[in-house]
Amino acid sequence: MDKKFQKVLKTPAGFDFFVAIHDFIEYIEANSFFIENLSSRIKSNRDLKIPTKYNFLKQIYQGLEDIHIQTNADLGHERYMTLGDLKKIRNNNFSESNSFWRKRELFRKMTSEIYERLNLKSVEV
Repeated sequence: MDKKFQKVLKTPAGFDFFVAIHDFIEYIEANSFFIENLSSRIKSNRDLKIPTKYNFLKQIYQGLEDIHIQTNADLGHERYMTLGDLKKIRNNNFSESNSFWRKRELFRKMTSEIYERLNLKSVEV
């Protein structure tokens, strides 16, 4: 996990930055121990808004998954908006009107908070 997190910190803003977040979330999603430690059932997580922050990062993860699929299924408005914003970033369209681009440093901060939370939990166990 540390290696994935360091990549998020070191990757400059651009499409590769969002790919680094995707890889970080993918690593977490593959480990049920991590998922349990981000649960809203834990009061300190609710107080720190960890589940909400993690869900924002999961939108990036899902958006990058969606880029690689062709489907006629209705993905829903939120996923279509995420997909559109990420495609614009992939095409080097770095407009401040793009909500994902505008929030890139916030996403970096959220990733740090999730990492710190998981790192703290793994030390406690």
